[in-house]
Amino acid sequence: MVAVSNSRFFKENQLIANETVLLAKGKIIALTDGTIPNGYEVIDAEQDYLVPGFVDLQIYGAGGKLFSADPTVESLTIIEESLLRTGTTSFLACIATNTPEVFNACITAAKEHQKVSKNCLGLHLEGPFLNPKRKGAHVSAFIRKATLDEIKAMLDFGDGVIKMMTIAPELQDEKVIQYLLDNHIVVSLGHSDASFEEATKAYNLGIQTTTHLFNAMSSIHHREPGIPTAVFNHDKAMASIIADGNHVDFEVIKFSQKLLKERMFLITDAVTECSSGPYQHRLVGDKFVMPDGTLSGSSLTMLQAVKNCVNHCDIGLEDALKMSSLYPAKLIGEDNLKGRIQSGYQANMLVLDHELNLKEVIFKGELIHN
Repeated sequence: MVAVSNSRFFKENQLIANETVLLAKGKIIALTDGTIPNGYEVIDAEQDYLVPGFVDLQIYGAGGKLFSADPTVESLTIIEESLLRTGTTSFLACIATNTPEVFNACITAAKEHQKVSKNCLGLHLEGPFLNPKRKGAHVSAFIRKATLDEIKAMLDFGDGVIKMMTIAPELQDEKVIQYLLDNHIVVSLGHSDASFEEATKAYNLGIQTTTHLFNAMSSIHHREPGIPTAVFNHDKAMASIIADGNHVDFEVIKFSQKLLKERMFLITDAVTECSSGPYQHRLVGDKFVMPDGTLSGSSLTMLQAVKNCVNHCDIGLEDALKMSSLYPAKLIGEDNLKGRIQSGYQANMLVLDHELNLKEVIFKGELIHN
């Protein structure tokens, strides 16, 4: 049992500085006025911030491992351990458009890894059912239209490990989209050339969110409003965004958050150096590119994305933290367990200093030593 004392955390839109957080059996069991029962190990936060652990719904690799290039249990274990040390306490491992053999290998490894998983919630398949006109760094040779039989077989083989899928809805049959939704897959509109009308129709059909807003999609034009305007104008559609200043300018992130509020959340879309397979990412400055120079994944951590929102996008700390935890948790149906410092929630938390540097990671109620 652990007690976190002398911290500052957000509770019901207020910054609280006089309550102690009690943890036991992997959960927050109580918030007290400072009285600590006998038997608790005390962590003195020294008036630093106590925040929920980060939830990243789109990350390709970490710790020197790109999952699709090395689709093994060992690779996924290295990725999750690396993410845990940087404050990401829940994530979906992402797979880009690839061959059926690579998808099957990744799914097989993820299913086996679930037996020992710490913080990996499952898989996000970004492709192959995309629009080649908006492929970005994806390999066009592997992009194709989905069939209902293929989707059924994929989900059957996945046996619950596939949680999220990015598709271009304008190229897919409605029965395919409906089957995904009926089977509780979070469907995201992305790598799409959909018009405003097509995107709005997709959101009305039930597609819940949008993959890396502004990147690899039809853009805003004053006579062709495109996908971003469809997201802005919809009352339910969410959107992820890559807050690194390379994929999207900080000023665009700033006005997007003002419009979307709780409907916009952070992802890293992070990759790692790789010299094998179809996705050979090279780090150039603070961004990754393909051998031909095409911008690919980011070099972000979720913590850096939060810092960028606060320091460059005029987004308040509480909102930035919700964008990195509560809002993505809500999208995947985990917001009753993750994203708040509140009794009954999972004891996955971070201690950040006044400059938002990571000091401590608390995972399932235990202090993780880096």
